[in-house]
Amino acid sequence: MSDIVLTSAVRENLLALKNTADLQSRTQNRLSTGLKVNSALDNPNSFFTAAGLNARAGDLGSLLDNMGQAVQTIRAANDGIEAISKLVESAKAIANQALQTQSEFERKTFTQQFNDVLVQIEDLAKDSGYKGKNLLAGLGNELEVIFNEDSTSTLTVNPVDYTDTSLETGLNLADLENGGTGTSSFTLQGGSVELDLATLQASSNLTDLAAWSTGDVVTIGDGTTSKTLTVGTDITTVQDYIDAISGLGGLHATFDEGTDKITVTSALDTGVTLSVAKDNAGGGTATDGGIGTGTATLTTTALTANATLITSAGFQIGDTLTITDGNGFEPASLEIDEDTTVDDLVTLIDNVKGLNATFSGGSISLIGEVSFTINSDNRDFNQGGLIATDPVPKSPASLLADASEFQKDTDIERTLQAVNAALDELRSSATSLGASLSTVEIRTDFTEELINTLEVGAGALTIADMNEEGANMLALQTRQQLSSTALSLANQAEQSVLNLF
Repeated sequence: MSDIVLTSAVRENLLALKNTADLQSRTQNRLSTGLKVNSALDNPNSFFTAAGLNARAGDLGSLLDNMGQAVQTIRAANDGIEAISKLVESAKAIANQALQTQSEFERKTFTQQFNDVLVQIEDLAKDSGYKGKNLLAGLGNELEVIFNEDSTSTLTVNPVDYTDTSLETGLNLADLENGGTGTSSFTLQGGSVELDLATLQASSNLTDLAAWSTGDVVTIGDGTTSKTLTVGTDITTVQDYIDAISGLGGLHATFDEGTDKITVTSALDTGVTLSVAKDNAGGGTATDGGIGTGTATLTTTALTANATLITSAGFQIGDTLTITDGNGFEPASLEIDEDTTVDDLVTLIDNVKGLNATFSGGSISLIGEVSFTINSDNRDFNQGGLIATDPVPKSPASLLADASEFQKDTDIERTLQAVNAALDELRSSATSLGASLSTVEIRTDFTEELINTLEVGAGALTIADMNEEGANMLALQTRQQLSSTALSLANQAEQSVLNLF
């Protein structure tokens, strides 16, 4: 088959259309991709330079993500420090509240509250991590932030350890000793015996009685301790006799001028027998300490819950019982009257915060969360045995318990010093974290700007000007139309040959 012969004009127009089509294809590619350099064939220098810039921007982008996570880790730790600071301030307020009261029990309560706050501080520190990294949890939680591609520019944020408040390298706030519990008891017992001094009055001489003579000796004893009173020397009048008996620890004597009898009331231990007898050493007649024969005896028995306290020599109308704790704080007191019962005393004691009392078998059992002392202005209170010494020592009912670390003012003030030091430590840590956070944020902003610079630079080498490419496409479309018209005109000469046929 012979070649088809085209005229020169047609071939030139076909070539022009082909060139226009090639240019349109390139322009369409640029418009669709937005790039004027799509491969190394387009412009090797621009392509590889832009690729290098984009690669570095990508590397920095990866580092930027890590920086952002580092910022969040530091912020989590900083949030933890702020919350811990508030808890330490709360602990300080608790210590100051304890300083405002002298009640040992209330101070013990504040001690427990202080320890509870320390537990919350430790728990909060443990919860201040971010993605497995906790800057408040000590060793192993160091945070390294990388700022450039070759890791030559870094920042290491060292952790602190607040998960254990007692660490000296941390807050140095150890749990306070909360004290212990103590137990004690004291007995309530009583009994009485009458000594008949018929016809005498309080001011009468004892020797007015026929059986009494100067030099006679009255002996009062409980089987362990005894006291002798010589008539005319130690005792002369009935009132002297009354005073001498009342002067013995554990006994109290009163005289009824209506019956002419001395009533001796005992506070000696349950089962102890008191004996009173007068001999005839001065020429009188031996008696029971009055005008009766033999020996007057008194056996004490345990008081019941409904018994009045004044049935025991340890309590008299007008006596004041006071309850004090180990700090000398007085939470309660009771004035004894003729109707005050054992149950009233037990109720008073049991209503004291930190002190529980139960009564059984004549004994009051005490359980105290702090030390307590029950005292009376009556020296016969809680004596138990006959005491012949002068003066008679007092015997308060005491309960001892291990003290808390907030018992004394000096203890609280020492704790406040430790709390203030802990606050200084927290401020120092917050300042250090703030400086690290500021550095990372500045480097983050710088990296973002650098990435933008790199990407803009790469784009300047490869990104097409869409306005220009659009104009090019319009021009090429016009050229294509003109080329098609020219080709049509070139073909008209050959078409005229057809007219000959």
